Amino acid sequence: MDATLLLNVEGIKKTILHGGTGDLPNFITGARVTFHFRTMKCDEERTVIDDSKQVGHPMHIIIGNMFKLEVWEILLTSMRVSEVAEFWCDIIHTGVYPILSRSLRQMAEGKDPTEWHVHTCGLANMFAYHTLGYEDLDELQKEPQPLIFIIELLQVEAPSQYQRETWNLNNQEKMQAVPILHGEGNRLFKLGRYEEASNKYQEAIVCLRNLQTKEKPWEVQWLKLEKMINTLILNYCQCLLKKEEYYEVLEHTSDILRHHPGIVKAYYVRARAHAEVWNEAEAKADLEKVLELEPSMRKAVQRELRLLENRLEEKREEERLRCRNMLG
Repeated sequence: MDATLLLNVEGIKKTILHGGTGDLPNFITGARVTFHFRTMKCDEERTVIDDSKQVGHPMHIIIGNMFKLEVWEILLTSMRVSEVAEFWCDIIHTGVYPILSRSLRQMAEGKDPTEWHVHTCGLANMFAYHTLGYEDLDELQKEPQPLIFIIELLQVEAPSQYQRETWNLNNQEKMQAVPILHGEGNRLFKLGRYEEASNKYQEAIVCLRNLQTKEKPWEVQWLKLEKMINTLILNYCQCLLKKEEYYEVLEHTSDILRHHPGIVKAYYVRARAHAEVWNEAEAKADLEKVLELEPSMRKAVQRELRLLENRLEEKREEERLRCRNMLG
């Protein structure tokens, strides 16, 4: 098919290489679009810049979600499922491609934990780099040029047809997701699946932190969210204790107590972490603070003090044996 102006959008030409099936999909806001792509220069060699098939993973974007390269949404919404099309895009549409390409390459190299998904609109980031870390992308950023995209549309899913990641949810959906994630975390913790539980708690914390940025600090709604966040962080710390990551527990609990010195559970969890790394005085001080703030926790505090004394006695006995062996 001859190249034709696409949807009367300036600076884009489309050539269909392989026709798709069925009607044009319903590209509603929130729909997830899965596709393969190859990006090429417009030189004689049609030099390949990126190819998702070589990486082994297709791309996903969410319609209406401020994807870094907005033109891709325009291109994709002109396609049918299984269609393969070639798009020529002028410089006005390709200026930020080097930034996108850098993100995709880093993800493919395992330098980013989010696989082949780009979650944020990073236009402003392009000014933060003297180099993108890839010679061809530095050249492309220095001298922007038209690019060719060959795209194969694999799948279009309505928002109800896939499990949306939390970064993808609107504010109301984030708030609704928090108690579900919290409950899932608690269930997994009781089953001894601490790594999975900690991931659920972290996901809920991210939702709340995102919502909190939209509130004025220290006002009622901000404080309400802060209280929920602290509860989840302390649950996350319980997972860290089980995974023997004691210094991270000390960091999180100390940060909570710097801002909110009256949270009893934070002192209790921190005391347990101090005890594990032989900080006897700090552990006892935190347990005393627990008793001061919550006398009803006396039994729990006494149990922790006994455990601490037993461990310290074991350590002292080990040191005595070591000294005797050295002298002997």
